[in-house]
Amino acid sequence: MNLPQTDTLLFKRLRFILVETSRAGNIGAAARAMKTMGFADLVLVNPRCADFARHEEAVAFASGALDVLEGARVVGSIDEALTGCNFAAAVSARLREYSPPLVTPRALAEQLAGDAGLQAAFLFGNERFGLPNEAVEKCNVLINIPANPDYSSLNLAQAVQVLAYEGRMAATDGKLAASGIGFKGEAASVEQIEGMYAHLEQALVAIDFLNPDSPKKLMPRIKRLFSRTALETEEVNILRGMARQILAMKKS
Repeated sequence: MNLPQTDTLLFKRLRFILVETSRAGNIGAAARAMKTMGFADLVLVNPRCADFARHEEAVAFASGALDVLEGARVVGSIDEALTGCNFAAAVSARLREYSPPLVTPRALAEQLAGDAGLQAAFLFGNERFGLPNEAVEKCNVLINIPANPDYSSLNLAQAVQVLAYEGRMAATDGKLAASGIGFKGEAASVEQIEGMYAHLEQALVAIDFLNPDSPKKLMPRIKRLFSRTALETEEVNILRGMARQILAMKKS
């Protein structure tokens, strides 16, 4: 299902860099994770599989994100991968004694979304060895994904998905794109809803559910119930039709 795309600057300003990735399938899965969140700038530093874009596993794991997979650029160094960027974030579960400031994905995503002058990159290391210290030292911040401290191991594509998701949430203020899916009717007016309450009250009195001499809190509670539903005109008409039928049956 194709939903309308959101045109937000961060989607064009954020680069995903995979360093010395071993498995072609992980490159394909990362491309899929990026595309589902609206990102496309993928750069690979010395991938172990040179022909990754045609690799059967990468194509399968990309699952339709072939444009991102095939559009990925291959470079020979991290410096080359960072060309054009003025902000870099290393993604690592391993904390370093000497490292840039530690941030969470959400906090950083909000910072990047709020500063249109940042051309940013996320760096992800090799599946087995992670990022080397010299790569981390090139970065402005170190991202540590909050996870179960007893088992904090995410695979490469999962880490890409978390960062891409937080980027999208920050870029869109967490709002869902208008999809045009699902019926939404016209909101009922105050007059229509008050008329419905009066009609329902007549019906409840007619079937002896409501004693008009001792109504207690029944109608206020019914009004409170319906006030939480954002009634539409057609729904009000349905309820009035039910009340009308009840009154007609009592007369017959």
